[in-house]
Amino acid sequence: MTALKLTQIGNSVGVILPKEVLARLKLEKGDTLYVTDAANGLLLTPYSEEFGTQMAAARRLMKKRRNVLRELAK
Repeated sequence: MTALKLTQIGNSVGVILPKEVLARLKLEKGDTLYVTDAANGLLLTPYSEEFGTQMAAARRLMKKRRNVLRELAK
């Protein structure tokens, strides 16, 4: 277990991840980190399979129903 400290970053509060944690998650500066609710707390992952699946479905729908979405946007 690694303890993380909350830090003031501008008007927000952030967490600094130690280089060991970044290496384990295979993350670098600028990468996206997903936070998911889990039974025993929060889960940090570099990729959300659920989100990826949802985005693929959304892209297919947007491509198939492009004209309908264009009309709804008016």
